[in-house]
Amino acid sequence: MDTAVFVKVKESITENCRRIIVGKDEVIEQLAVCLIASGHILLEDVPGTGKTMLLRAFARSIGGEFKRIQFTPDLLPSDLTGINYFNQKTGEFEFRPGPLFAQIILADEINRATPRSQSALLEVMEEKQISVDGTSYPMKEPYMVMATQNPIESYGTFPLPEAQMDRFFMRLKLGYMTREQEISVLRRPDAKLLLEELSPVVETEEIEELRRSYGEVRVSEDVADYIMNIVERTRSNEAIVNGVSARGTLALYRASQIYAAMQGRDYVIPEDVRKEAYCVLPHRIMLVSSSHHDSVRFIANLIEEIEVPLEKL
Repeated sequence: MDTAVFVKVKESITENCRRIIVGKDEVIEQLAVCLIASGHILLEDVPGTGKTMLLRAFARSIGGEFKRIQFTPDLLPSDLTGINYFNQKTGEFEFRPGPLFAQIILADEINRATPRSQSALLEVMEEKQISVDGTSYPMKEPYMVMATQNPIESYGTFPLPEAQMDRFFMRLKLGYMTREQEISVLRRPDAKLLLEELSPVVETEEIEELRRSYGEVRVSEDVADYIMNIVERTRSNEAIVNGVSARGTLALYRASQIYAAMQGRDYVIPEDVRKEAYCVLPHRIMLVSSSHHDSVRFIANLIEEIEVPLEKL
């Protein structure tokens, strides 16, 4: 397989988004991994770190129809999926599609909507289709839900249930910029103006081709065992109520393949697995006596306890 295409796509998207968001190349790279894996992303961090701006820049970089939805407590499921309404001119019911029928969905502050509205995302995230009044409508590919939430604001929010968290391929955090990076942002034009100048750098056909070919990246028996050792440790640890699901195992496997290809390799090494585990696994576990924000540190400690295989390539 030709891994140069993976490297080219990664660098093109990163370079384009870098014009808007400074110093977050690793996060942008993980967004690209998620896109190729046909997954969905949850970007979680404190307010004002550029979550929405990054996802808007990423959406512009990959093209496709884009819709931003501001989640609020009064949002209804039909506001997302669409409704059948009676057209008095024709005397018939017609379907008016909601914003979820776009290709790239930005669900801003998703935890501000009620569980009933959040549940409207479950089918489309898993099945890539929306059912309204007994009729199913398939989504156009590439389809991706990118959600944001602020972990420190609890008033007026509704935490995402475990079943919905598990449907997000990755959970990422931006964090603050360095002093030098923030000074450079102060001196450049407004990010909103720069955003208007962004144009797509990846064609839909390229994305589809990468989705078909990343499965050719080789994963040795040793590395596959290493993945299972990490997953099984989360299921047997007494400090964890719910371990990583089978969906999470597949996500880690696929993310490792795509990340390896983006590094120019057609095989996975243990370092690829460790890198992706910090993005794919923490939001899929529930700790006994701690908030879920400590799960990243817990996964990191757990991985350090597992022996790393020495591959014979």
